[in-house]
Formats: sequence, structure tokens, C-alpha cells
Amino acid sequence: MKKPQPEGGQAPVVQRIRIRYAKRGPLRFTSHRDFARAFERALRRAAVPIAFSQGFTPHPKISYASAAPTGTASEAEYLEIGLQARRDPEQVRAALDAALSPGLDVLDAVEARTAGSLADRIDASHWRIELPGVTTEALGRAVTAFTAAGEVMVERLTKQGRRAVDTRAAVVRLDALPADMAPSEFDGAPCAILDVVVRQVTPTVRPDDVLAGLRVVADLEPPVPPRATRLAQGRLTEQGEIADPLDADRDGEVVGEAVWSQA
Repeated sequence: MKKPQPEGGQAPVVQRIRIRYAKRGPLRFTSHRDFARAFERALRRAAVPIAFSQGFTPHPKISYASAAPTGTASEAEYLEIGLQARRDPEQVRAALDAALSPGLDVLDAVEARTAGSLADRIDASHWRIELPGVTTEALGRAVTAFTAAGEVMVERLTKQGRRAVDTRAAVVRLDALPADMAPSEFDGAPCAILDVVVRQVTPTVRPDDVLAGLRVVADLEPPVPPRATRLAQGRLTEQGEIADPLDADRDGEVVGEAVWSQA
């Protein structure tokens, strides 16, 4: 016999705020689960009036959209929170940014003013991948071989077991950037830069899958671990650009009626 559900006692959601945050430096090794715990602690420290679900084990109303793989940096991670009292989105952003560790940086916040979820507005990602020890010429040859291929199959370990994935079908754009765009710490040493736009298909094609594809078609094997950073994610436009998923809410945004207070 099922236990009766408790009567609803949680305050309703009166405002939804959509947030863009970054994972930088050593904090790129933070797993999604670890970030979720850190973010919930930050909500409490910043006194954000987060709404909770109903039931025996209420959970904070937080919805994440397409989190970056552990070990990759990102300038464009997104989540949505539901509040039980209205707040100014910019003040929420500043308070959460101060409550999180440096390297987990809250960059933008807007009030949700359109229907649908953030995930509905994301179908592609733009990545920059630094390849220390690889020359731009070697990367250029690998890129040419990859883009000329009809398909580039690699094996991935998924929740359903090992699966073959066509990385070529997911890649929209793949370029080897000029050597002068390499980070300053690689001055004097080769460091090729890969610029890639990938459709978010199922299963997701990650930066390491694209590198595995380059290994398949051109035997490209970086001597040291690469460093990937997600620069943007959102809807892919007809021009091949990625639209910020917060832009639809930004137009005509209304500031919350209540005055923000951490008291």
C-alpha cells in the first residue's frame, strides 16, 4: 500500500530566473554533481528565496541545461531557478557570484519571460580546444582529412554500453586557428588551436570524441592532454552562429518588484 502524499505546503514559484555561469581554471574539474551541491550551498548563503518541490523530500527548483563534461572549462553553462519571492535578477547574479568559489563565476541572469525550457533553446555548442605539442600545420592536415570524410566513426562508452558514434555528422564547423592565438604560457612551444561547432545530438558528441575522430582519420595524437573550453551554446542560426539562449528573455525584461536583501 502506497503511503499517502503529504498536503502541499511549499510556497509556489512566482518568478523564474535563468542564469549563465562559467567553469574556469582548476574548477573545470568540478563534476556536475559537485557543482550542484556547491550551487545549493551558494543559494543558502546568498539568501536567495528558492522555491521547493512538493512531497516527502522537497528539492530546490533548479533546472540544468546540458552541463559540460568534467575536465572541460566553459564560459556558457546555463540553469534556471524558481523563486518563491520576486528578486532583481542582477542582484541575484551578484549575490550568487560572491557566494561561489572563484572559478565558478555567475556571468548573467535574466527573468524568464518566455515559455519553454532552456534545453529547448540549445542545439549546438562552440568549443575551443588547445593542443599543446601539436603544430598548426599538423592540425590543419587532420582538419582537412576530417572534413573531407563522409563519416568518422569512434567508439563511446555510454550508459547503454559501448556504442559507435559518427562524429563527422555532428560537426558543423572545424577550423585550425592561427598559431598567434595560442595562450601566452605556450610561447616558444607549438600549441595548435582547434575551433569547432558541434550539434548536440544523441549521444552527445564531446570534444574528446572530435579528437578521437582526428586520430582515426589522420593519426593525430597530442603528446599532452588537450584543454577544451566551451565558448557558447544555444540555437544554431542559418548563418552558422550560435544564439544566446537568454536573448529571448532579455528583450523587455522587467526588474523584480521586491528590493533585494541578504538580511
